[in-house]
Parts: sequence; C-alpha cells; structure tokens
Amino acid sequence: MKKRPVDIVVISDVHLGTYGCHAKELLKYLKSIKPKEVILNGDIVDIWQFSKRYWPKSHMKVIKLLLEWVAKGIPVHYITGNHDELLRKFSGNSMGSLNIVNKMVIPLEDKKAWIFHGDVFDVTMQHSKWVAKLGAKGYDFLILLNRAINFISKKMGKGPISMSKKIKNGVKSAVKFINDFEQIAADIAIENGYDYVICGHIHQPEIRNIKTDKGEVVYLNSGDWIENLTALEYHNGHWKLYSYLEDQLTIDHKEDSKEETYVLEKAELFQSLLEEFRISGMTQQSK
Repeated sequence: MKKRPVDIVVISDVHLGTYGCHAKELLKYLKSIKPKEVILNGDIVDIWQFSKRYWPKSHMKVIKLLLEWVAKGIPVHYITGNHDELLRKFSGNSMGSLNIVNKMVIPLEDKKAWIFHGDVFDVTMQHSKWVAKLGAKGYDFLILLNRAINFISKKMGKGPISMSKKIKNGVKSAVKFINDFEQIAADIAIENGYDYVICGHIHQPEIRNIKTDKGEVVYLNSGDWIENLTALEYHNGHWKLYSYLEDQLTIDHKEDSKEETYVLEKAELFQSLLEEFRISGMTQQSK
C-alpha cells in the first residue's frame, strides 16, 4: 500500500501495555503514512500499569517501527505524560533523532504551536495521584469489558458501542472538566502569543478555534488509541484530525493472521527489548 506523505503527525494516549490499547490498528496507521516529523504527546507506554506484564507482539511492533523511524533520522519527539511520568527525569536528553521533552514549541511557517500532554491542568493528578491511578485501573477494566460486549454485539450483527464515551458524555462533571481543560489551555496559549495549542490527556479529539477578549487560538487534541483511534496530521500548511475508524481503506487492509496476542513474562520482555536494540545497533554498524 502506497504510503501517504505527512509533514507532522501527533499521536498521544496510546497506553501500550494495557488491554485497551489498539496497537494493531495503530501499527496499520503508522505503516500507511510517511511522516517528516513525529510527535508522541504523552502516555505512549503506560508505565503506571506496566506491572501487569501484559505486552503482546503488536505492542512491541509499534515500538520497533518507531525505532526504525529514529534509525532513519526522522525526528521523533517524545513529550512525557502522566502515565509515562518516569521518563520526565530524562527530559532534555536525546538519542539520535529521538528526544525526550516535557513540552515544546515548533514554528509552522509564520505561526507557533505550543505542544504538551495536558496533565498539568488536572487537579486530580496534582493533589490526589492515587485516586487518578485507581481511576486508570477502573478505566482499563471498563475498556476490557467493553471489548467483550462489542465482540458479542458483532456476533449478533450489531455495531460497536463505547461505554466510556457514553459515560463521559452523560456525566455533567466530565463534560465540564473537558470544557474547562480546553478553555484553560486556550487562555494560556493566547496570553503567550501562540497560534496553536496542542494537547492530549483527556482522550477527546478536537480541532476548534477558541476566542476570548484577549485574542484567538486554534485548540487541537490528538485524542487517543483506546476508544477514538485518532491522530493529528499537519501537511501543506493545514491541520486535520485523522480517524482510523473513518478510514475505510486502512480498516479493510488485511491483518496479519499469524500474529498472536500473548502475555510476556518480565524476563522474556527484557530479552525481547535487548534483541530489538541489538538488531538496531547492527543495522547502524552495517551502514
């Protein structure tokens, strides 16, 4: 399948290492594009729940593809989030074309884009981290239950449903939190003279103009790869919100029937990582 050129791709909230992660679908999407620059906007690997030892082959394949892009010299920026906050101690470090940061500002022609994960605005994260972690486990269980329900629904000839979406859209406090999050991000971006503010964290894909009495900014959110399966793409001077679920060509692309999902023990996982890096190192030496 011919790869689609993209100047910048922004992906967030993949949550590799959890049952809710749609790694196979993400891998299909990544293989369908040819990006000049990649921004991983937080919560790519879910270190919070990594103790479950759940790490299917498809999750490793996502990591491998990202490392292949780094080996080719494609700039890959890893912006840290709350679920991968352990990486924040490495902020400012680089390895080839891969660099780890907490936030970044990039020029886009004559405009500026301010990019960060977004958990800095989350009061729950700041003051009650254990509550947030408990909520993350509950959310992961809800996603797993949702998959089982959708499996049965598909067998009955019905379409998929998203329980988490219905809960978020039906609870007034959740809707208010999302609106407040977007407004705070926009207010600070306007005060600092940014033209775009790009976030993740709340799993709510969005592109919209936000106006205040002090100015205007374009707010963008890349969504997630748990329930929405979305990404942000910048190409030829324009932003667009990519939706895997609406990309019929990608959905119909034949899956690798040989791929199996299974749980790796810690020793196996570590050995697999060593092998990936050894292969990468050998490739670099051969060049």
